[in-house]
Amino acid sequence: MSEPESRAVGKFLRRMMPLLVLMLLVNNLDRTNIGFVQDELQADVGIGATAYGLGAGLFFIGYALFEVPSNMLLERFGARIWLTRIMITWGLVIVAMCFIHNVTMFYVLRFLLGVAEAGFFPGAMLYMTQWLPDAHRGRAGAIFLGGSAAAGIVTGPVTGALLELHGAGGLAGWRWMFALEGTFSVVVGIAVGFFLVSRIEDARWLSAEEKKALRTAVARDEEVRSRAPRASRLKLLLHPQVALLTGAFFSMTLTGYAITFWLPSLIEEIGGLSSLQVGLLSAIPAVCSMIAMYPMSRFTDRAPDRRPFLALTLLLSAIGTYLATLGSPWFGLAAITLAGVGSKCAATLFWPMAQSGLDLRIAAPGLALINSIGNLGGFVSPTLFGYLKDTTGSTNGGLYTLSAASLLAVVAARFIRGARASDGPAVEAGAPATVAPTGK
Repeated sequence: MSEPESRAVGKFLRRMMPLLVLMLLVNNLDRTNIGFVQDELQADVGIGATAYGLGAGLFFIGYALFEVPSNMLLERFGARIWLTRIMITWGLVIVAMCFIHNVTMFYVLRFLLGVAEAGFFPGAMLYMTQWLPDAHRGRAGAIFLGGSAAAGIVTGPVTGALLELHGAGGLAGWRWMFALEGTFSVVVGIAVGFFLVSRIEDARWLSAEEKKALRTAVARDEEVRSRAPRASRLKLLLHPQVALLTGAFFSMTLTGYAITFWLPSLIEEIGGLSSLQVGLLSAIPAVCSMIAMYPMSRFTDRAPDRRPFLALTLLLSAIGTYLATLGSPWFGLAAITLAGVGSKCAATLFWPMAQSGLDLRIAAPGLALINSIGNLGGFVSPTLFGYLKDTTGSTNGGLYTLSAASLLAVVAARFIRGARASDGPAVEAGAPATVAPTGK
């Protein structure tokens, strides 16, 4: 790597990545904060466990339906306009949630929140492919996904503190939470719009030499990913590798959102804890994940094949969710922490493989398709847990399901291609779904 390219990458990581991390942190805060108000929603609005699980999951239906068109519009309008538009609109929906007064309104707003957020995560991933060659995306992806883990750290304490506003101005604490967190999202979205830069050519903080070096490196990756026989986008999207990537990500979201939406209620089983204490304990899996994610990504960026490490992290996730069915609530928290670390680390390995393994012609719709369908795990997981809790009084059946799904993803990881820039195209039109011995 040339010196100008190295300087350009460093400037991007220092200037643009903090903005993306902040946006992802707020994004995760807003989509998962309902995990801390399940009891309040039941008491004030009459939303039981089954209805809560369905409402939590409906977010992902709206998300899946609008994910692909949203990401294609990002290609047209650029990241600065489209990502900030997404953030402002989801903030407005969160504000509207403070006015929930029945189950139907809860369902509608959760669906609309998914519509508003659709395209943000794959759009950010696409944005990184437009700025960074593959050799740097693992590190950038870990930094970005650190925002998701950081959200797990701050969501509990912040939400717990806002719930303590209960009764102020005659409003319930959960209404204050939605109103203030939604307003914060809108303000951040407007502010980010002044600083985010869509294209390398528009970056005033890069010299002409740095722009040329970075553009050349990115173009080299794009040329490799385009080196495939002519085929329609539809044929490429139906390639078996896309299905493998989608299935593996679906398994990760099953575990990730089960932890997100149900961990607070599991911690409450310890007994005698305030809302703030529940929030602080809920941050433990996220803290441990953040500690593990970045070293893992730096190490695997230099490894010739990311797949063995992906399989290992998925195995940790399976073990953790199984162990959570055993022992005391404190032991369950430790087991869920192990599962969370496995799930988050798997994501830091997965997305560089998906970015590098897709033909350039389907990068935008392909990443969106993987993310949207895979994120339907966020619908299945809370819905299943809510149903099981209402019918059996226990979430153990759901945890067994998560373990099985993670084990299936371990098998799928063996056949996922994650080519490096120098390896040649990983998903070629009409190419067989086998894996080359070199680990491409």
